[in-house]
Order: sequence, then C-alpha cells, then structure tokens
Amino acid sequence: MTAATIGLLLFAVFFGLLFIGSPIMVALGLSTYAVYFLVGKDPVMLIQMAAASLSSFPLMALPSFILAGALMEASGMSRRLVNIAENIIGPMPGGLPVTTALACVFFGAISGSGPATTAAVGMLMIPAMTCRGYHPAYAAAAAATAGGVGIIIPPSIPMVIYGVSGQQSITKMFMGGVIPGLLIAASLCAMHIWINRKRKGDGMAWSASNLAKSIKDGIWSIMAPTIILGGIYTGKFTPTEAAIVAIFYTLIIGCFVHRELKFKAFMAALKNTSWLAGRVLIIVFTAYSFGRILTEYRIPNELAEWVLSFTQNVNIVWLLVVLLLVFLGMFMETLAIIMLVTPVLLPVMMAYGVDPIHFGVILVCCCGVGFSTPPMGENMFIASGIADQSLEAISAKALPFVAVNLSAIALMVAFPQIVLWLPNMLSAVE
Repeated sequence: MTAATIGLLLFAVFFGLLFIGSPIMVALGLSTYAVYFLVGKDPVMLIQMAAASLSSFPLMALPSFILAGALMEASGMSRRLVNIAENIIGPMPGGLPVTTALACVFFGAISGSGPATTAAVGMLMIPAMTCRGYHPAYAAAAAATAGGVGIIIPPSIPMVIYGVSGQQSITKMFMGGVIPGLLIAASLCAMHIWINRKRKGDGMAWSASNLAKSIKDGIWSIMAPTIILGGIYTGKFTPTEAAIVAIFYTLIIGCFVHRELKFKAFMAALKNTSWLAGRVLIIVFTAYSFGRILTEYRIPNELAEWVLSFTQNVNIVWLLVVLLLVFLGMFMETLAIIMLVTPVLLPVMMAYGVDPIHFGVILVCCCGVGFSTPPMGENMFIASGIADQSLEAISAKALPFVAVNLSAIALMVAFPQIVLWLPNMLSAVE
C-alpha cells in the first residue's frame, strides 16, 4: 500500500468514527489499529509504542501543573490575585471585565489550563459583574474568553504537549508565549473598555494604600509565577521540575502561611487532577500511535510536497492553517488537536521556512480561541454553569472578543518576532 492510500484510510476511519459520535481516543486508536491490521503488522506494537509515550519525562509536567492550579484555588491564592488585579485597574469604565482579563493572566501563570483559569476567576468575577449591572451572559463571555489566555501565558499544559509531540524545547515554547499572551490579554481589555466606554466606572475606588495592602496580602501568590518561570528561564530547573516546585510551594503557602488549605479541599484537588490528567493521558496514549503511523509512512512529507505544488506563498498557507485550527477548535479538545495536527502540519510549515516555535505558539493561540467557540468550547460550558446562561446567549456576547483574538493572531503571523524575540534571546544567551 502506498503512503497516500494509508493516509486516506487512516483519516477516513478517524473522521468516520468522529462523525458517528465516537470519543476522540476511540477514533484515534481504532483508525491506527485498522491500518496495522490491513498492512499485516502485529497490533501489539501499538501498545508498546503508546506505553513508551507515557514514560516521557516532559510529560510528567502535565498532571503536576494541573494539581498546582487546583491547589492554588483551594488555598486562597487565586482570590488574592483577583483582589490585586481589582486594585490595579481601579474604577475605570469596564473595570470589572478588565480585571477579569488581568486576573486570568495572573492565574494562568501558575495553572497552565484554560478551563481551570475560567473556573477559578469566573467563580469570583461573574457574580461580581452581575451584581454591578452587567448582563450575566456578557459576564460569562468575559470570563470564558479571558480564560483562553491561561494556556498561552506560561507555564502552559498545551505547550508541554506540543513540545513532546513536536520534539521542541518546552522552555522556548514558554518564552514564546509571554508576549502573545500579554498581547491577547491587552486586546481583550481594550475591547471591554470600548464596549463600556459610556458606562460609569464600576471598579473599586483606586487607592495607593488599598493597592499596597492587597499586594502585601497576596505577595506569596505573586511570588508563585515569579519562582516558577524565573527558575525555568534561568536554567535552575526544567519545566517538569518547575511543576513539582509549584506543587510544594502552593502546599507550603496554603497550609502554613494562608492556612486555608484544608484536608477536604486537598482531597478534592487530587480527585479533580486524577480525572483530568487521566483523560488527557489516554488521548496521548492513542495519539502517539496515530502519530507514529504518520511518521513511519512519511505522510506529512507527502502532504508538504502536495501543498508546495499548489502555492509557494506562505501567507496563503498560514491563512488556511489558522482557519483549519479555529474550525477544529469548535469541535475537538485542545490537547487532541495538538496531538493530531502537530505531526501533520509541523513538517508542512517547516517546509515553508516557518520556525517550529512560531508555529507552536500560533497553534496554541488558535486553540485558545476554541475554548470560547461553540459547540465544544470548554470555557463556555464552565462560564455557562456559573452564570446560569445559555451557550447561545454567551456565544453572541463573545463574538467581539473572538474577533480581537483572531486579530492578535494575525499580527503574530505577520510579525514572527512577536513570538520569537524572547526565545531568540534565550538562544543567544546559551
């Protein structure tokens, strides 16, 4: 069988299973098994390859960052970060939605998860915005769209998965996400200010003493991302080791400084981490075998040659890739998208001279948009539950923020140095 035939069979079975409603892990596993069966290979090799994928050292960061984010919420650190953000923003028009975006930047710098960021910040800010007269659907949309920044601001769980799948430096991916994350957050804030430009300021009164008090109360919360990211960027520890540091730091602060981390909340954090990490690792388990089929039969290389035969214009290819990623984000989980498209699209983009770190950050940013676009958008479901609003109502309010998100991504595509400046500085230092 030719590589083209195998590729068509693989994707036909995969999308056919998705169409009839199979879970993503079943579709990945059965499509890979179908190819192995037809080419006469021993299916036991699938289990061996998939098991080997889970022993990857960088992959250990995944459950660790999930647990760190859960413990941070249970220990009161997220509440303190939101309080600092409120005091920084003050009583400007649209102050509470802007505070929500800023708080998501703070929380995302520890949790690395979009849904976790939406849940932690949304539980505090959605009721506050509703009480101040904002439409509940708008409040939910503000939290859901800002929560997508949680996977762009480092550390980022999707960036860890991309680094493992694409064999790229996770540290460089983290550095590449700093400016894009801040750019998207600033874009969301600007849109909130514009939408609420005629509204009277609704944040808490700005006061230097109140700001100083909130910083003093939340200094240990602010120190968390400083220690984690500072340790990674200075080479003191790897991203995987940083995830373990984050857990112990949060435990110490929650138990002995804030004294708010109780045993019941600790066990709930472990339960939530086990559920989420287990779900993700099963997808990784099957997606790794799927990717090995693509690599073994050089299907991405065939695809790259086919695309190159149509156009040499990298901008056209970028447009098609971004549209594809945003479309997939509407129907698939973020980590599944990354595991699926990385072995297929990365060689294509590299054939056009695109830096793999640049592509990886754009990929994660597009997945961040997917968190706030129906029908799959996980952040939308979380915000919907908190605000008690329908997905349709929240989606309508989220459209302007999806638009500014895409505008920021277009800037990153047009000006790669927005993404690559910090990683290149790291390379120069090394």
